[in-house]
Amino acid sequence: MIRRIDLRDAAASVDYRAAVPRAAFDVESATHLVRPICDAVRDRGVEAITEFSERFDGVSQSDIVVPPAALSDALERLDPAVRAALEESVRRLRITCQAELEQDVTTVVAPGATVTHRLVPVDRVGLYVPGGLAPLVSSVLMNVVPAQVAGVGSIALTSPPQKDNGGLPAATILAACALLGVDEVYAVGGAQGIAMLAHGAGPCRRVDLVTGPGNIYTVAAKRLLKGVVGIDSEAGPTEIAVLADDTANARYVAADLISQAEHDPLAASVLVTDSVRLADEVAIELDKQVGQARHAERIRTALEGEQSGVVLVKDLEQGLAVVNAYAAEHLEVHTADAARVAGRVRNAGAVFVGPYAPVSLGDYAAGSNHVLPTAGCACHSSGLSVRSFLRAVHVVDYTREALEQVAQHVVTLAEAEDLPGHGAAVQVRLS
Repeated sequence: MIRRIDLRDAAASVDYRAAVPRAAFDVESATHLVRPICDAVRDRGVEAITEFSERFDGVSQSDIVVPPAALSDALERLDPAVRAALEESVRRLRITCQAELEQDVTTVVAPGATVTHRLVPVDRVGLYVPGGLAPLVSSVLMNVVPAQVAGVGSIALTSPPQKDNGGLPAATILAACALLGVDEVYAVGGAQGIAMLAHGAGPCRRVDLVTGPGNIYTVAAKRLLKGVVGIDSEAGPTEIAVLADDTANARYVAADLISQAEHDPLAASVLVTDSVRLADEVAIELDKQVGQARHAERIRTALEGEQSGVVLVKDLEQGLAVVNAYAAEHLEVHTADAARVAGRVRNAGAVFVGPYAPVSLGDYAAGSNHVLPTAGCACHSSGLSVRSFLRAVHVVDYTREALEQVAQHVVTLAEAEDLPGHGAAVQVRLS
């Protein structure tokens, strides 16, 4: 079901990132498809949005706004067990988000000269929550909670309209919005949803920042509109890598590979191990567990795809080199002394340590955020957090005496750049 890639005898110069390929995800090509959609929303607003909702979602809309009564009704009808799970997830996530908050830092660089590093929340954000193959209610929490903790004053959330919910987003998504006090919610999905947030349309005022995962068309719209609006990242299909040795439990490893394959036929599930025995046992477990899974066809497609595989390495040292090059969205470490090994991981969206920290825990209730960099971007980017919703501003405060002390350096550097006006702006204050 899942292929093997043997790197045990690979040359020292091998490019491990290229050796473990990912699914094809051509965002650039998709931008050509979504450009007319984004332009139409910019030019014709709600009229264009409703046309796209009918074409792509099969929903005829008279209004894109989710009425307040629909939000409160969804929360009232929510299964008490689901509500309790959401509340606990929110509680844990809020704790970690509050711990991330940083204080302003003022540095005295010379007598009478200070520079303050001030953190200011984004004024207004647009949060995108996918519908697609599964209504990702957990993405409501992962987007909203850090924005709220950061102090964002205005939050708009949009999610695709669902035919089986009267043209509104999924009921659990609406319930989560009500639970968190988000009352500006729109039934708009896809590229048109991103364009609505970026340009503004009808009752939706334009936002400063758009966050949240989506399919290739929403990702392409974010790439196209970057600059018109800030974006968090270009998240592709989900992925899990597991670094394991012969102490790992094959049942656990197989279950975790399946858990991410369940998301999407393009999802990547990669096992990196120095144990042929474990690789064999995981293959047996995959056959057994996939056959019992509700979404067996989707899972099997993902596991059989070029983006998934078992990578054999000669030892854990090589295994660490492979996973650091691959830079997975989610990385699990199933080894002896897992915490020590995890401490050597440099590139991953999130690291899950040992047999009792599966990725699915992070998806819902670990207290971590599940909106993470994909496609190898974890080598340079971070997951969604409170910091995603904050901007750093330097506040410069100098006395006359402090300016006088450094004035000649400013004038000298201004002349070196042939910008005499810069130096004059200092000299005029001291003459």
